[in-house]
Amino acid sequence: MAKYQTDVQALLQHIGGKENIQAVSHCMTRMRFVLLDSAKANKEEIEKIPSVKGTFTQAGQFQVIIGNDVANFYKEFTANAGIEGVSKDQVKAAAKTNQSWIQRIMGVLGEIFAPLIPALICGGLILGFRNIIGEINFFNNGTQSLADISQFWSGVYSFLWLIGEAVFHLLPVGIVWSITRKMGTTQILGIILGLTLVSPQLLNGFSITPDMNTADIPVWDFGFAKVEMIGYQGQVIAAMLSGFVLVYLEKFFKKICPEVISMIVVPFCSLVPAVVIAHTVVGPIGWTIGDAIANVVNMGLTSNFRWLFAAVFGLLYAPVVMTGLHHMTNAIDTQLANSYGGTILWPMIALSNIAQGSAVLAMSVLQRKNRRAQQVNVPAVISCYLGVTEPALFGVNLKYGFPLFCGMIGSACAAVISVGTGVEAFSIGVGGLPGILSIKPQYWINFAIAMAVAIAVPFLLTLFVGSRKLKAADRAGEVEAAAEAVLPEQTENTSDFLIATEEAKNPAAGEIKAPLSGRILPLAEIPDEVFSQGVLGDGVGIDPTSEDVLAPADATVSSVIEDSRHACGLTLKNGIELLIHVGIDTVSMNGDGFVLHVKEGDEVHAGDKLITFSLDKIRKAGHPTITAFLVTDPGSSQVEFLTGIDAEAGKTTVMKYE
Repeated sequence: MAKYQTDVQALLQHIGGKENIQAVSHCMTRMRFVLLDSAKANKEEIEKIPSVKGTFTQAGQFQVIIGNDVANFYKEFTANAGIEGVSKDQVKAAAKTNQSWIQRIMGVLGEIFAPLIPALICGGLILGFRNIIGEINFFNNGTQSLADISQFWSGVYSFLWLIGEAVFHLLPVGIVWSITRKMGTTQILGIILGLTLVSPQLLNGFSITPDMNTADIPVWDFGFAKVEMIGYQGQVIAAMLSGFVLVYLEKFFKKICPEVISMIVVPFCSLVPAVVIAHTVVGPIGWTIGDAIANVVNMGLTSNFRWLFAAVFGLLYAPVVMTGLHHMTNAIDTQLANSYGGTILWPMIALSNIAQGSAVLAMSVLQRKNRRAQQVNVPAVISCYLGVTEPALFGVNLKYGFPLFCGMIGSACAAVISVGTGVEAFSIGVGGLPGILSIKPQYWINFAIAMAVAIAVPFLLTLFVGSRKLKAADRAGEVEAAAEAVLPEQTENTSDFLIATEEAKNPAAGEIKAPLSGRILPLAEIPDEVFSQGVLGDGVGIDPTSEDVLAPADATVSSVIEDSRHACGLTLKNGIELLIHVGIDTVSMNGDGFVLHVKEGDEVHAGDKLITFSLDKIRKAGHPTITAFLVTDPGSSQVEFLTGIDAEAGKTTVMKYE
């Protein structure tokens, strides 16, 4: 009898049968299904199957979490179901058919803007700093700025515009490049197209006004037609439309052009028409659409009903983040900043992040005796206050439910204050407490008041609700709750318990070294909900600085995936099972940038090389490099995890077990 026969039969039944499966594949830990009707999948029954650790749906894929032995489970499942597995790329392609058009658009927007966000944040901070030193008159009775009275600061003020201009005026270059990168076409052609949109030969788009005399606008005169020489500095929609024109032209000519002449014909036939279409058709259309979107949003944020707009946005932004639809705000924010010289929308996003962090802060107070929970809570608070909400949302607030809603209420209150008092930011900034640096200085006090509300309301609400709803085991943790439950007369049990507790605090019987050099992070900071929520087991994240994965202890290689080469499962002699998963969603790279040095069944010693990978290729593919290092099965051992340290591969202890 096959090892998983009963489980695979149950999974096939509860997933809706063979006829409901459009495609199936697997990665290192999960079965990935594309279902014809996802409603037929009975999640409750599937999660009762012994081999299944959890389920979730993402990007049109129904994913069933199995663990390290997923390869064997997958083989038995496909054999039992009588279907053939497909590649991960085919699964992703099929999954798109399960997504709504808005999900597909939001996914594309997110992937386009993700590489640009660091530059936009940096640019916003620079504009804020320039404003402080050059635009605010602190000196001589409010008549002069720091740049006015100091040659050094005057030079700094002027020099920093070099970066500010590159970020915001030349933004179309980055947008078109990112589109070609996302769509898999020639990136240098995208850069060149972007440069033609912001060429110094053109009239700067920021100088165009509605009442401008058309006679003052230079033109290209082709005899039968004239084209205005207007630049698209800071234009988001126009740049995106131009980028997609180039992408589809290149794909078209690659398809019809013979390989022997494609190097000559495809770039020329793609770029030249794309530039012409950009300046004559999609550029003007994109400009009009961009202005219309900015005008509508700005009207909503400045109308008599702006408080209602703000309340709804503040209330719903955190749930929107969990769906991934929040990526659309990047394009809107950028368009607002470029059209109006600032954005009222972005401050509300920063306040929502702060509010969710404050809810976790209250959970940290409620669970101050729960050491395991604090390993999640404290880093989640810090990351939230610095603008990264996923660890808090998925690791804490969504898990317990009420902190999420308390944070949403606090966010709504803070958003009403922010919009009601006209708070405006220069641009996208750091989405947390440091976000005040991107706020225009005249609104600092108003934003500080809104931040205080975003901190206080969720914190107090979560404390109030949590004091009534949170169970004793969640407050104190299993060990501490058990200690509190011991009655005074149970002295013999008490002494045994105290001995066990003391031994658990000092598990020094064995050590597991770091497989990579880098910063050791708490589990909750891994940007993948399956890892961060501990579905596959407890462990740590590693922000790597090295590219060789070393065996953390003497072990047997229990599992690898030879095509993607991005992960490795190990079994120690005492039965502890480990998983090392390099990067997030790197399975989609199909092994590009990864070299596997071992195979299943190999015996390895501490320090042996398991995997070599390229950090640069992972980043260029748009994936986080954070590596999950998990104990998927502790066996009979108790394992302690060390986080918040900088580790050296093969030398620094990150786990201890007894």
